[in-house]
Amino acid sequence: MKKIIIVLALLVLMIACIFWLSYDLNVHGTQTAYQEPIIIGFSLGATREERWFVDRDFFVQKAQELGAVVSVTLSDYDVDLQSSQIENLASQGAKVIVIVPADSEALAPVIAKVKAAGVKIIAYDRLIKNSAVDFYLSFDNVKVGELEASSIVAVATSSSLKTGEALAFAYLGGAPTDNNSSLLKQGAMEILEPKIKSGEIKLVIDEFMEDWKPDEAYKTIKNYLAAGGELDAIVAANDGIAFGAIQALEEQGLAGKIPVSGQDAELAAYQRIFAGTQTSTVYKPISLLAYKTAEIAVAMANGRDPEVNNTVNNGWADIPSFFIDSVLVTRSNLMGAVINDGFHTYEEVYKSGVK
Repeated sequence: MKKIIIVLALLVLMIACIFWLSYDLNVHGTQTAYQEPIIIGFSLGATREERWFVDRDFFVQKAQELGAVVSVTLSDYDVDLQSSQIENLASQGAKVIVIVPADSEALAPVIAKVKAAGVKIIAYDRLIKNSAVDFYLSFDNVKVGELEASSIVAVATSSSLKTGEALAFAYLGGAPTDNNSSLLKQGAMEILEPKIKSGEIKLVIDEFMEDWKPDEAYKTIKNYLAAGGELDAIVAANDGIAFGAIQALEEQGLAGKIPVSGQDAELAAYQRIFAGTQTSTVYKPISLLAYKTAEIAVAMANGRDPEVNNTVNNGWADIPSFFIDSVLVTRSNLMGAVINDGFHTYEEVYKSGVK
């Protein structure tokens, strides 16, 4: 009988301890073993530019610090594959999916499908058009286009020996399927069009490059020069396109003689700026964008309202947005804007041997 009483007493004590522990964890907000993890999806539709892997790593780092589990998928501009991956992320329990779209409009059907299941969608750096996305984070890409064009206009007009003759400009845009390409061109043309109308500039090339491919820029400039065309300046939509254009210029002995812009903060671009073959790039603080996106994704997953400093109409609605400022980088301010900021090291930038 005594043994039975002792066993019953122990059982009561165990139940009381379990109840107390459960109560204490819930009251003090401590994570319990039964709390489901916050799963965030990161769907990367573009992988041909080095920056996207930097974005990914910063995002994952910050989201994990905030207690989330991140599932990353890569599709390299394959829309069907990205659509399938987004569905899979939703089926894995992702509460929020951050998307760098392979195409600005083609993901609308899959986004509608996963949103019907209660998943929140964040468009990362590239706007997803005509879709009910919940949030958009990026840089002011119109301003980036303005910075690119203004830097090239300043150099081309100050160094030109032409008098009374229009300067021959090439505009090499990004992928026609990427909304950022349109925004960048809009900004560039706000600088170029007044000078085109006044006769100071003649736009001899005005083309978008499929999937932001450097070899498309290379072929475009090479074929133009081979046909006897003259160039005084190139406004290239990003550093990869600038690289392709500069390759074509090098073959004609023109690299460093014709100003070329870019953007994306690629290491090779900074090395070209030191070498004198690329004139400028636009530094977009990727770490700030990725960290802010992680913070907002986790907030949304927890049912909290995200921080907003802008809105953008994507053809569906005015989308709550957050924009981060960019910086024009030339040889004169590269040390302060990039190296001192820790984006690239002094040793990395000088790897090319340029001093």
